[in-house]
Amino acid sequence: MFDRPFALEIIAPNRVVFHDQVAAVRVPGTQGGFQVLYGHAPLLSSIEVGSVIVKGMDGVDRLFATSAGTVEVRANHMVVLVESAEAPEEIDVDRAVAARKRAEQRLHERGRDIDLMRAEAALHRALNRLRVAGSPT
Repeated sequence: MFDRPFALEIIAPNRVVFHDQVAAVRVPGTQGGFQVLYGHAPLLSSIEVGSVIVKGMDGVDRLFATSAGTVEVRANHMVVLVESAEAPEEIDVDRAVAARKRAEQRLHERGRDIDLMRAEAALHRALNRLRVAGSPT
């Protein structure tokens, strides 16, 4: 099942986060998560904040905390375009904890000047980064 490789690129505005041949990729689609394998039909989809799980040809899973973005699959080549993507070892846990606390405080205050949707999105991103980093939330 995982013996045929295909190309994967995970690209953020400031860098190519990942580029290699892989066996499978799972992404958090906005209509539900999905997996891509070799021979997948052409696809264009949006993804939400979450974890992208990349199964290497060695069978080892690599995790990336990603923002919302777009995925394109075509001719055994998958491109994930996101605002941000980080491997667990790249995540600054202290910064993510501070972001979580700020977002929780804003949601708790619920003042007129607080953009609740923005605070909820910030909380979701911080919790995702902590989850990928393996840190207790």
